[in-house]
Parts: sequence; C-alpha cells; structure tokens
Amino acid sequence: MKKKYLAITLGIFLTMTAGLAACAAPSGTSSSAVSAAASSAEASSANSSYAGQTIYGEIQSIDGTDLTLQIGTQKDGSGELDLSDETVEIALDEDAEVTRGGMGEGMGGGQEPPSSGDNSVSSTSGDAAGGSAPRGTPPAMPSGSTSDSSGSSSDISGSSSDTSESSFDSTGNENSSDSGSASGGGNAPGGTAPGNGGAPGQEDLDISSLQAGDSISVTFDEDGTVTSVEILGGGAPGGDMGDGEASAEDITYSAVQDITSDTALSDQSVDSTGTDENAILTENGATADLSGLTISRTSDDSTGGNNSSFYGVGASVLTTDGTTYLKNSTITSDAEGGAGVFAYGDGTAYVSDTIISTEKGTSGGLHVAGGGTLYAYDDTVTTEGESSAALRSDRGGGTMVADGGSYTTNGTGSPAIYSTADITVHDATLAANNSEAVCIEGANTIRLFDCSLSGNMQDNDQNDCTWNVILYQSMSGDSEEGNSTFEMTGGSLAAGNGGMFYTTNTESTFVLNNVDITYADENDYFLKVTGNSNERGWGESGANGADCNFTAISQEMKGDIIWDSISTLDFYMTEGSTLTGAVMDDETNAGNGGDGSCSMYIDSGSTWIVTGDSTVTNLYNAGTITDADGNSVTIKDTDGTVYQEGSSSVTITVSSYSTDADLSGASSADSWSTYEVTKPEELS
Repeated sequence: MKKKYLAITLGIFLTMTAGLAACAAPSGTSSSAVSAAASSAEASSANSSYAGQTIYGEIQSIDGTDLTLQIGTQKDGSGELDLSDETVEIALDEDAEVTRGGMGEGMGGGQEPPSSGDNSVSSTSGDAAGGSAPRGTPPAMPSGSTSDSSGSSSDISGSSSDTSESSFDSTGNENSSDSGSASGGGNAPGGTAPGNGGAPGQEDLDISSLQAGDSISVTFDEDGTVTSVEILGGGAPGGDMGDGEASAEDITYSAVQDITSDTALSDQSVDSTGTDENAILTENGATADLSGLTISRTSDDSTGGNNSSFYGVGASVLTTDGTTYLKNSTITSDAEGGAGVFAYGDGTAYVSDTIISTEKGTSGGLHVAGGGTLYAYDDTVTTEGESSAALRSDRGGGTMVADGGSYTTNGTGSPAIYSTADITVHDATLAANNSEAVCIEGANTIRLFDCSLSGNMQDNDQNDCTWNVILYQSMSGDSEEGNSTFEMTGGSLAAGNGGMFYTTNTESTFVLNNVDITYADENDYFLKVTGNSNERGWGESGANGADCNFTAISQEMKGDIIWDSISTLDFYMTEGSTLTGAVMDDETNAGNGGDGSCSMYIDSGSTWIVTGDSTVTNLYNAGTITDADGNSVTIKDTDGTVYQEGSSSVTITVSSYSTDADLSGASSADSWSTYEVTKPEELS
C-alpha cells in the first residue's frame, strides 16, 4: 500500500518549443529522428541561456521521458506559481538529481531558493528525531524544579539576572539603563541548533512520479548543465514548500535576546526586525522566566520555509535547549516563518495567558519540531497566513499539551491543528476558517477532550475530495510512516464544506466518544477510507489505500462510508451508537484492485439506519439495522444467499454475516487526566 519511491537519478535538457520540418530528412532517415536531433541541439543552446539559474514551471504533459513545461514565477510569500504563456520542452537523461521537497501543512508551492547569509543552509541532511509518545502514554512532565545545563536544580529568583523595566530592539541594544546580563545582539553566541532532530534528506523520485500539473524547479550550473529538479508541493494537504533542506548542524540563529544562562525578563518590550531573526532565543540549558512582555517580530525580508518550519528560524520566542516560562504576554508577528512560540530539540516551553497573533506564511501560533516540548494554558492564538496552523508541528515531531484557550486560523492550508507530533488538547476552542480542521501525518496522534473544533476547507483541484479531518502519509519525509491516531471525547465538531473524515496512504485509528457533530450542507461522506489520486503524490497510485480502525462510542453519525479494495476498514459501533448512511465500495482510486475489506461490528445497543444499497465484506450485527422509515432491510451474500429478507427496497450485500459481534478489536477512549500537566508555579 504505502510504497516509497525508488531512488533514481535523472538528467534534464531544456529546449524552447519550435516547429521542426520533416522535409529536411536525408534519404533513409525518418522525420522523427531528425526532430529528435534538432531538439537535442536546441536543448544544448537553451541550457546555456539558463546557466547559473533556477527556473520554475508547471508540467503540462508527459510522454515517456519528454515533458512540456509552462514557465512560471513564484508568487511573493504564497508558495504558488504565476504561470506565463511560454512553454518549453524538457527531455530527461541520467545525470541530474530529481527530488520532492519536504513540506508542512498548507496548499502546495514553494519559497525562493535559499540565499547566502547566516541562515542559509546546504542540502545535506540528518535523521529526524522522533518525539511522539505512543498512544496511551502520557507525555513526560518535568519536575517542579528547573534544571541548568548540568542537570542540577536552579533557583530562578536567586541565579537569574533581572532585566525588568527595559526594552530591546533588533540591534541588540537595550533601550533603557536598567539592564542585567541577558545578552542581546544580532548574532547568537554559539547560535547553533542542537544536534538532534535533523531533517531527513529530500525524497528521491522515480520518473513515474512526475505528473501533469506538478510544479517543478530546475537548477542549472554555470556551464548550463542541469544539476537538480525539484517537485514543488511535495505532500501535505495543505502546504509549505520551504527553502531547501538542512541538517540541524547547518542552522545558525540570531536573536535580539539570546538567553544562555538563567534569566528573568518582565514588563518590557522586545522588538525584532532582522531577517530570519528570533526575538528571544533560549539555549545552552538556560531557564528563561518571562512575564508581561510585549514581543514584536516584523520583517519584510524574512524567508520562512523549511528552516522556520523545522528548526524555528525566525520564530518570535524559540527554545532549543533549556526551559522557557512565558506568561501574561503579547506576541505579534508580521514576518514569513515568524511563529509565535517554538520548542525545538531539547527545548521545553510553558506558555500561559498569552495572546499570539501571526500574519504571514509558515507562522504557526504554538509550534514543536525536532522533539521539542510545549505546554500551553489559556492562550489566545490567531494566525492569518498559509501553512500557519494555530497548533503546529513539523519534522522530528515532539509533544504538545494545551489546556484551555482559543486557537483560530484564517489562512488557506492552515488547519487549527497540524500534527507530525503527539498533541493533546483540553477544553479549548479551535477553528480553521479556510482550511480543514485537523491534519495528522504518519505515526502521530491528536487527542481532544471537551473541545469545540471546526473547519471549513476550500475545494482545490489538486485534491480528489474535500475533507474536515485527514489522516494520511504525504511521502514528503516530514513524518515517519506508521499509525495516525485521531481521538475526540465530548465537545463538538463541525465541517463547513466537504466530507468529515478522510484517511489515505497510511494506517489510522479513529476514536469518537459522544461528540456533537455538525455536517456541511453537502455532506460528501462521513468516512472515506480509500486510495487517492492526489496530484502531490501521496503514495503509489493504485497501491496507496488505508488500513483503518474506527471506533464509535455513544456516537451519533450521519453520512456515507466509502471504502475500496486496496484498503481495510474495521468499523465498530458501541454503547448505543447510531449511523445514518450507506456503506459503499468505490474503486475509483483502487487501480487494479486488491484484497482489502470492510468489516462492520454493531453491538446490541447500536443501530445502523441504511439510506441506500450498501456493500460490506463482513457484517457482524448484534444490534439493529433498518432503513430510514424503520423497515427491515434485505441482507444477502454475493452469491445470492439471503440471510435476512427485509420489507425495505434497500439491500446490504455481504461476503459473510453473523448476528454476533466480537468487539475485542475496538479502541477505548482515553482520559484527559492521563495527559494533564499541572501548570507550574512559575506561571502562577
């Protein structure tokens, strides 16, 4: 099902479209051979004209190893291309490297190639450090005392330097005379990201992965030889392309306030205007005690992209190695990649009663990556840009627990929660006004307890359907393959558009426990468990189905269930659950088909109200099945054997039928108390 692309290298030659006359063919030479020779000559000339450049475009057609590319330029900060009327012909050979770039959430596209400077990076990469706790395992909670870099406890009030009642700007200069030892300056001493959590390399592709509609970049060396081709928009349903790959060792940070020893800051302003600069950086095992701050991060020159998404470059408050306590503060960010609070690697951040607003792309509200840890209490977060989830994670994962608060996104491709980590939320309001509500990629988890969650994803031609909650694997390298888990107990869930739950190209687990659900006016489906034809390349077409375990506990559900033969669905209805809808086998994205199945388990207190003819592989029914008028339905085998003759015109076709339901495979609901992290005294 989930097959990685085979790594090969390709070469690429660029030629301007031209009419080639077949009449010039010498005797005994075919016109097609002459065309190919002329095309090769044109390609050599065109390559020279692009020497030392990177060009962008969209594949219009593909014929074997020949591509037609429509030339384009990148939109400012949007991660998309403005296409011109110019087209070129591209021929592939065996010299150049072809990759798909890594992504976070959002709607596809890319940033400009990295420029030189403190934050530019090479294309080398390391292994992403995992950070997700297994399902059912609470995140580790630090003890009541804090630790310095040697591991010994430290008294913040005794050992920190109090720099209260002063302000700092991006020059690193203190704006009043009452200063302590917290260092400013535009260049971070040390300033190097921790060695864990390095990003995996870009994904090498098979030529068969190239599709019409793909946006690509083509890079030429100084001799006009193509050195690399990158497919932009490599995976997430939503998408931040970023600015290339880097390992953690290649990253450098600059910060207005670089905290390398235990420090307290209170009741002051910290203003950051530098390119890809952090307002506050905690590192070197230090503890930062921050209270009553007004933090501003503004830059028209910042690049955002992968360095921001993976490592926190440009975040307003970043912790890479140490502990940050932030309370009763305000953060405003108007810079690409300007996340609100970011925890990376060995960094832990606690954020309480703080207002966070971000304006630009790749600027999440609260963000973890590379194994970082973040705990939030009653914060108010609003984001406006693309790829800017309110609760956001990226490559290398981590742990996030949010208790209370309000989290709102207004940009496209910006879910309320984007998870490549272990994220737990309690008693919060989460709303994505122009995106899906939740996106989980790979072996990661979201748990929601008594939350209000809503999404309003916009239709997009790159997608083969529209969803509100998606569990998937993009193949971008941003998360390890494995089981994605979405669990919601109590609270409410609403969709403004499309279907409700979609899983593809991954293993997945859903647990719904007494959630109040509101559906879109055109409810495309309740649950879709199938392969996909997504243009971003989510697995191998015809082999990218899903293996899904779905458990409903005291849950009312409306809408159809869609599955296919390259997927496996085990659907459990327990403790008085009700499903109103049909169950359909849709082979649209199943290629040549497979041996997948759909098994439904209905306990004695649960009811399936069937709204149309349905197909189920194995039906285990100890409960009640009727049509919408309360009439019994016909249940028959694929060979015509009738197990139950109904009075309704609706028929359920099965491969096997039983009036016993073994619920041992059903999931149970977790408890908030398992994951709750008590607010530390530093935030009181």
